[in-house]
Amino acid sequence: MPARFTCLTILAMAFPNMVQAADTSPPFKLSGSVRLRYEVIDGQARAGFDSSDGLANIRTQILAEYHTAAIRVGAELFDSRVYGADHGTPISTNEVNALELVQAYIATDIVDPLGKGTKLSLMAGRFTLNLGSRRLVAADDYRNTTNGYTGMRVDVVAHNDIKATLIYSLPQVRLPDDASSLRDNAVRIDRESFDLVLWGGLVSKTKAVGSAMAELSYYHLGERDAPGRPTRDRSLDTFGARIMAEPAMGAVDYEVEAIYQSGHISRGLAPDASSQSVSATFVHADLGYSFAGRWKPRLSIEFDRASGDKRGGHYGRFDTLFGMRRADLAPAGLYNAVGRANIATPGVRFEATPSKRLDWFCVYRAMWLASDEDSFSTTGVRDATARSGDFAGHQVEARVRYWLLPARMRLEVNGLLLAKGHFLRDAPNAPPKPTARYASFNLTTSF
Repeated sequence: MPARFTCLTILAMAFPNMVQAADTSPPFKLSGSVRLRYEVIDGQARAGFDSSDGLANIRTQILAEYHTAAIRVGAELFDSRVYGADHGTPISTNEVNALELVQAYIATDIVDPLGKGTKLSLMAGRFTLNLGSRRLVAADDYRNTTNGYTGMRVDVVAHNDIKATLIYSLPQVRLPDDASSLRDNAVRIDRESFDLVLWGGLVSKTKAVGSAMAELSYYHLGERDAPGRPTRDRSLDTFGARIMAEPAMGAVDYEVEAIYQSGHISRGLAPDASSQSVSATFVHADLGYSFAGRWKPRLSIEFDRASGDKRGGHYGRFDTLFGMRRADLAPAGLYNAVGRANIATPGVRFEATPSKRLDWFCVYRAMWLASDEDSFSTTGVRDATARSGDFAGHQVEARVRYWLLPARMRLEVNGLLLAKGHFLRDAPNAPPKPTARYASFNLTTSF
């Protein structure tokens, strides 16, 4: 990335009066965290894995950043490992990515480039991204590994409360990705190349509709085969619109996001596989109310629907790109059964923050298949004949977090119960147990 680094440096030097003055904080900052997790599952809902399993995870992050009045230079090391996996444990690069420099960037902030009150931020190198609702582009936090991107990012704060973010990036392909190396926590540098490209961005305006924020987004994902790495050759155009009123005590809040996806995808991994056009959709809606009180309780109703594939016509399974799942649907890790694909699910959520040290939530949702011919969500369970019905089950989930040492050490406990419906019990490759139980115990130390 030397050319991009040079470009940012020249911009910062070319507009010395526009660069924000350095603050009084030290120019060099070092921070990090270590998270220990032990998770267990009984009655695995995903096809092809151990019915009961346990796994120890450890994730270490170290971030160093140096800043002057003109530029910021940063680097972040991730070390994600697991212990206790056997051949039937569902581990992948979602769990293991040892000793990886996920971030290595240079950035600059320029004030008033488009008039008083405006701002331009430029970043190049390796970095993480959390854009918009994070349903399409995110740096996943619950998962043991995160998503990294290499390229350029531009953020603009314009007049009239308008903000925009533009990216051109090469998503990092986490390596190694073979089962044996993953179980051994082998170290190999992640790869980025023009065989996988993500570009686009979003624009938003606060108080666009009353007090609500409105947002439009577009992303293009281009994927092609690489040596030793066959792909579905995805070429996806993803268009999104979102409106959101933030929670406030004694007031109603809401969020609605609708996404349409088009393009084409290969029917298989073979180099000569034919191409199929894509037409897929996703919608999220929630309506909540925050009650007055010391606990700051909030009650909300939610609905998520991501389309699935059907025989004939377009390919209809929604692709969430690099989005997170935890905040909306369910934990990843050993469970990882519910994601943003072939699902229709209403839910009820209750959350509270009794103190600065304690917060918790619980969620109930019922789940159906959007298409009864496709596999349910991310379970891999499928009945191509559509004879197993379309009800997947009832899911109850809860999380409690408590700061043992404020800002230094936090305990988190997650629990989930899935009472499988007809589909997850009767489909030809459905795992045998009628109920899935999942729990994780997390201890995070920050410095």
